[in-house]
Amino acid sequence: MENEDKDKNQRPSRMINIAFPKARYGFFLAIFIIIIVLLVLYKDLLL
Repeated sequence: MENEDKDKNQRPSRMINIAFPKARYGFFLAIFIIIIVLLVLYKDLLL
């Protein structure tokens, strides 16, 4: 049973040394990018 859990949690060999950021940072980055794009697109309405 423990061997199956270990196998499921392992990443592929090429991805072991890559540090992945937390999911919430990606969410905040996506929101930030959307806000920037909307500001650029609608800057005429705001000014």
